Amino acid sequence: MTRASGLVIGVTVVLVGLAAGAGWVSREAAPPPARTTTLKVSEALGARTGGDEGYKRALEPREFHFPEDHGPHPGFRNEWWYWTGHLATADGREFGYQFTLFRSSLAPGESERASAWGARQIYMGHLTVSDLQGGRFHAFERFSRSALGLAGARTEPLRVWLEDWSAEAVGGTALPLRLTARSGDVSLSLVLEEGKPVVLQGDRGLSQKGSEPGNASYYYSLPRMPTRGEVTVDGHAYAVTGESWMDREWSTSALGKEQVGWDWFSLQLSDGSELMYYQLRRRDGTVDPFTAGTLVPARGEPVHLTAKDARLEVLGTWKSPRTGVEYPARWRLELPSRDLSLELTPALADQELPVTVRYWEGAVRLSGHHEGQPVEGRGYVELTGYGDTPPRER
Repeated sequence: MTRASGLVIGVTVVLVGLAAGAGWVSREAAPPPARTTTLKVSEALGARTGGDEGYKRALEPREFHFPEDHGPHPGFRNEWWYWTGHLATADGREFGYQFTLFRSSLAPGESERASAWGARQIYMGHLTVSDLQGGRFHAFERFSRSALGLAGARTEPLRVWLEDWSAEAVGGTALPLRLTARSGDVSLSLVLEEGKPVVLQGDRGLSQKGSEPGNASYYYSLPRMPTRGEVTVDGHAYAVTGESWMDREWSTSALGKEQVGWDWFSLQLSDGSELMYYQLRRRDGTVDPFTAGTLVPARGEPVHLTAKDARLEVLGTWKSPRTGVEYPARWRLELPSRDLSLELTPALADQELPVTVRYWEGAVRLSGHHEGQPVEGRGYVELTGYGDTPPRER
């Protein structure tokens, strides 16, 4: 969340890896039509007594260094590289995509096993393609340990990989980078340029999620990356161009016990501005005070936002025929002090990922006004924790 998604999945990967046992190496599958068991967000991110010993914590703002910080941070328990984007062919066929690579540690430090099978890092990937004209949403999930070089991350030259899914530098520096992923007859092969400068989220890159020290992540974004390449759906390849959003987070701590999920928005407006906003939800249904975001004007410095700066109204819902979970499906998001009012609508209703941690993440369209002028645009929304029953109080 925040780039929120990685928090959930990072802990999930740990649990999956522990359950799988030492002989397990990798797994990939398209989500089945129905899935009756899934790990709840509240369970995945519940506090674990003594579970953070030996890991670094996000306790205070730090200096960021690029391109080094595009690479891995193995001292932290969880980390993710996350991209979403909107792409189109020359004749106007549109696609949305999500590509995420997650790293999670089973234990701090390096593996003490001499065997090439020994590993303390688990990687998971999610790949989705929203075929907007075709009206279809394609979603895939993959796991692997870092043993035998099947998955890993390095800084110079930048490369993060999960078997043949990868993000890697095209030249000698981290950017531009190439995203490559294939599952069956769906694939991505995209080159992403840097575009607008890095945006440090929160307090100079420290994104605080709760009141306890260390309940935070280091978080930055590249909010508008020119993108070109190829998307394949149903075995047919399409040359595309468009724009992507990149989020990077690394952390160790879990969310607070009262937090059960979030609604996260990354929006690219036609006036050249961008908005990231996440609303944390509490068990009692109220908005958590650590809700936050950032407005990136077309010109000028990014503006940090708190829960008091925004109003988020749900205008409609959608019920999944697959899981029976009901999600918000249309929103009005306002920043009164910035004269910004947007109405957001999913580009496809069904963009639910029925994976290890079930969530909805998909392309949206937007329209409204900003500083007295009409705007439109595109974005991505992530919804977690819906349909989960919060654990009983002890």
